[in-house]
Amino acid sequence: MAYSEKVMDHFANPRNVGELPNANAVGEVGNPKCGDIMKMYMFIENDVIKDVTFKTFGCGAAIATSSMATELVKGKTISEALKLSNMAVMQALDGLPPVKVHCSVLAEQAIKATISDYYQRQGLDPTIFVGELKSCEHEDESCSCELN
Repeated sequence: MAYSEKVMDHFANPRNVGELPNANAVGEVGNPKCGDIMKMYMFIENDVIKDVTFKTFGCGAAIATSSMATELVKGKTISEALKLSNMAVMQALDGLPPVKVHCSVLAEQAIKATISDYYQRQGLDPTIFVGELKSCEHEDESCSCELN
């Protein structure tokens, strides 16, 4: 299984790692059966994601997709971030092996779960803005789920 240089770079040098002390949105997604769990933190102000960080327990591809996803949504509006697909994350990383597609799905889900938490904290129904959150519950890494 070959990884692109971008995947290897984001795995070896992940961006935006750790907890965000002033986060006003936190989301966690994952599939403990295959070992990938992503937790994302955001600070959102005036509908803009001012800062975003993550903590991921999982394989190199899970770390790389988490890192890339935070890079892609930082500075974006909530509506722009919600449009980010797992395919866009994979393209930004110059692709993933088919058995690692589920990592990009988890990255997209983490963004949506975090924004969903933001709306809940505002006293709003997040499904109006984010939709129903989907989950990936496969037994192993052979998942090829795609949200879009």
